[in-house]
Amino acid sequence: MIVGAFTVIFDRDRQVLLCHRRDFDVWNLPGGGVEDNEAPWDAAVRETREEVGVDIEVVRLTGLYWKPKSSDLVFNFEGRIIGGVPATSDEADQVGYFPTNALPPNTAPLQVERIRDALQANVVFRAQTGPGISELPGSTVRE
Repeated sequence: MIVGAFTVIFDRDRQVLLCHRRDFDVWNLPGGGVEDNEAPWDAAVRETREEVGVDIEVVRLTGLYWKPKSSDLVFNFEGRIIGGVPATSDEADQVGYFPTNALPPNTAPLQVERIRDALQANVVFRAQTGPGISELPGSTVRE
């Protein structure tokens, strides 16, 4: 089982920060795999720094997702920037804020669901059975 951690970051206008992957034409939330002996919230902080160059504090858990096809577990957090300005990296060739009702058409489908869930006040627990990035046409990516 792989455990992942992703961060939803909203600006003052409630637009969401997304990064465009260098290895595949898709936009997604900053995040990735949780390392051995690492807490999911610490992984969200680390992955956000690695992918978009900002330091964050985790505000709250917004969702916990089970991916039955791969037996993966994904933690989704809301984060607040406490240092730095979003920038490109070795993993992201573009970063930007987008209105939640006008996301780029090539935003990863499961991430769209997680963004919508983060807009709610409560924590969402759900199974996600849709295609992951590795299942999208043309992908050579392992999530």
